[in-house]
Amino acid sequence: MEKLQYISQGNTIQEQEFHIRKALDNGIKWVQVRWKNAPENELINLCEISKQLCSEYQSVCIINDHVQIAKEIDADGVHLGLNDSAIEEARLILGENKIIGGTANTLSDVIRRINESCDYIGLGPLRFTTTKEKLSPVLGFEGYQKIINGLREQSIDIPKIVAIGSVGLEDILPLQEIGIYGVAVSGLITKQPSIINELKKVMI
Repeated sequence: MEKLQYISQGNTIQEQEFHIRKALDNGIKWVQVRWKNAPENELINLCEISKQLCSEYQSVCIINDHVQIAKEIDADGVHLGLNDSAIEEARLILGENKIIGGTANTLSDVIRRINESCDYIGLGPLRFTTTKEKLSPVLGFEGYQKIINGLREQSIDIPKIVAIGSVGLEDILPLQEIGIYGVAVSGLITKQPSIINELKKVMI
């Protein structure tokens, strides 16, 4: 599984497609298509375009929230928030071979996600981010460390945890030293897609 994930940004289908193309051109291998409050027909259209582009670039295409769209366009998987569809339900719809990621904010969320057999867990936010409307409590490095320690204390195997929420280049090594698997980046890659190479280089 890729350690560097891009979460798409943009207020229109044109902006979204432009940013996704730029990220792929600069070597991203994992795109999560995320476009909140989009008109449904445009969202489906964007997901179809993204799946096609990701196939051309041999990259993973994950759809945020929409299990049915992911199935229809044969995306590589979905990412589900804590209040979205149930993981089990998504698994029944998509089948065993698709990737299903789930959001978490606390130790109990992480344990819940492990029990639901998520393929990876998006844990955050690291710090304040404007990308998300309803932001969960900010974790900071201490929050990640506490959660990892909590799992170790209960002798639970550390799952593939991906840090999210205004993650910068300088955050990657400290996060990986804590025991975090990878990072999902949105704003930084959208503004500066050429940074993808540098981000990849610092990954352990």
